[in-house]
Order: sequence, then structure tokens, then C-alpha cells
Amino acid sequence: MKSITINGSKRESVGKVATKALRNAGRVPCVLYGGGEPLHFSAPELDFSKLVYTPNAHTVEILLEDGTKINAILQDIQFHPLSDKILHVDFYQLFDDKEVSMNIPVKIEGAAPGVRNSGGVLRLNKRKLRVRALPSNLPDFVIADISKLELGNKLYTAELQSDNYAILHPDNTVVCQVRTSRASIKEEAVEETAVAAEGGAEGAPEDKADTQE
Repeated sequence: MKSITINGSKRESVGKVATKALRNAGRVPCVLYGGGEPLHFSAPELDFSKLVYTPNAHTVEILLEDGTKINAILQDIQFHPLSDKILHVDFYQLFDDKEVSMNIPVKIEGAAPGVRNSGGVLRLNKRKLRVRALPSNLPDFVIADISKLELGNKLYTAELQSDNYAILHPDNTVVCQVRTSRASIKEEAVEETAVAAEGGAEGAPEDKADTQE
């Protein structure tokens, strides 16, 4: 998995006044967990652009001013409700021999026969899946092969499990499916209505004209 560098500076004070001063200076208050005592530091807001504003998953290398390098993953992030500016970020430290859980994006591969041949529509139910693995086994994507999906078929998480990682969802969780398109449903409804109308017309008794003797 690709890694992004965050340049951090340890925080001497974690009070509200100091935190506000950091934000005014274009820096984000951060906390690193998982390595014993929480590590409080700050980092330039611009460093987070490739980590936060992307659909891809990344690990993080936190580079402190004293040269210390710490591998981590993003655990939680808080945004301002109006401006969407980053207010606070939590990281979790990685260790080579310790499994971690992370949301990994789903990548579709192949062409579904139900879409290509039957006019169906592919619906992606899960854009990301929660995965547990050793840091070295964290994938960039969970590959969802749809090349065998016919109209009405579903792809479940049980079919995507790997020896390198565990997907933390029930086996019957639907990742994607091929459904009948709305246009096809409307067309079928119109055809059924037309057939019913024709059947009713054929079965109706003919009007008898009045006759005089």
C-alpha cells in the first residue's frame, strides 16, 4: 500500500488556546495512539490533501522534527460543520507483527454479462470494505470480479476473501449486483398493459344493433 508523509511537530501545550492558535496558523492538531502514551503533534493542513481528499487508501509516515519516523494509519478525522476545514486528526501506530483494521476501496474488474448482453445495470452496494491484516498485507483495493454476473446475480463478500487479509463483514454482505434497469421495467410494464388491454378487447362482447321487425 502506498504511503503519504505527514510532517509533524510535537505539541507542548494541548489547551484550547494553543489549539486555536495552531488552526489559525494553518496547522492541524493530531494525536497518535497505539504506541503507549498518546503522542500529541501538529501538521500543516496541506499535508492532508492527498490523504483525506481521495477515494484511495494510504498508510502514513509521520516525520517528526527530531527525525523520528512513525508508520500509522488514519483512525478518525473531524471537520468544521460549516467550512469543512480539518479540525482534528487521530492516527493509529502500525507495527509489523500486529494486525490492524482499515477501510479499503472496492475496485470493479471485468464486464458483467448481465449488463453487456441483457441490458442490466450494475449497482455497487459497498464502495469500501473493512479489512483486517498485517500492515505489509494491506491491499490498495479489494478486487471485485464481475465477469460472471448475470442479470439478477449478486457478488458477496464471501467470494472476495483472501489469504492475506480478512474482510470484516458478514459473508452474505452484497458488494455489487446486476439489476434490471428502470427503463426495462417501464417498458415491460407498458407491454403488459398493452397485452392486457388487447386481451380485454378481444374478450368483450360485440354490440348488437337494434333491429325492427
